[in-house]
Amino acid sequence: MNNKSADEPGWDVAPGDENAPLIETVARMVKFCREATGMRVADFAEAMGYGEDMIRKIERGARIPRPEFLDRADDLLGADGRLRWFMEDVRKARYPKQVRELKAVEDRTVEALIYSNHNIHGLLQTAEHAKALFEMVQPPYSLEEMERGVAWRMARKVIFEREPSPTLCFIQEQVSLERPIGGRAILRRQLEHLLELAQLRNVALQIMPTDREEHAGVNGRIQVMKFADGTAVGRSDGEFYGRPVSDPRTLRILELRYGMIRAQALTPRESQAFIERRLGEL
Repeated sequence: MNNKSADEPGWDVAPGDENAPLIETVARMVKFCREATGMRVADFAEAMGYGEDMIRKIERGARIPRPEFLDRADDLLGADGRLRWFMEDVRKARYPKQVRELKAVEDRTVEALIYSNHNIHGLLQTAEHAKALFEMVQPPYSLEEMERGVAWRMARKVIFEREPSPTLCFIQEQVSLERPIGGRAILRRQLEHLLELAQLRNVALQIMPTDREEHAGVNGRIQVMKFADGTAVGRSDGEFYGRPVSDPRTLRILELRYGMIRAQALTPRESQAFIERRLGEL
């Protein structure tokens, strides 16, 4: 592990993070295991490929260690699994509360109905397209914030690998597939990625053409996530201040609206043909 990867930014513990007690516990364990071997901070840092300052930040709970750090440190310090035991916890803790909550919802989802009207939905984005979108935000994000944002977004894509597979239905506005955010090469790879996802048996991808005279999605994005126990949570930009809602009446309204958009959009087969034509134009 080289210093560049070890000291990569974006893992600091945010003020007020509810996972701070966990990270402090991990920090104490790392320090205990190191001191039990009689190893100095400088020697430990050199052996791990980290700077001394980074090790000190980890040992005082100011830095979230990477799972790979704990895995290697466990072997180096002879911790007999005491550090490795925390690997999954720190993997989750590196994401902010809002992202953890979103991923928890997606982990429970058995059916998702998603309509995106401005950008390609986060679950469908490639890493480079996501980075290009973050670079467009004003006022601009710092490099650290962008790197974290891309990492968080890519972590959510495990939903496509889950077993049993959830049913995922996406409707994208035509404009979101035409605007070359980051350049035409990035857009080309993004469209190719969409075609790959559209081939998955549990994924339905549809395009809403710009020239439609009827459009039930004028109130903005819609998202409905259904769970195995029969409950669901929904969200719409144009209503409820964009907050999640779960009452049956509101969910029926969102599902009705989504169904109308779906009927007005291109079919999945027509949508794939549209993307292929768009690729031919790039």
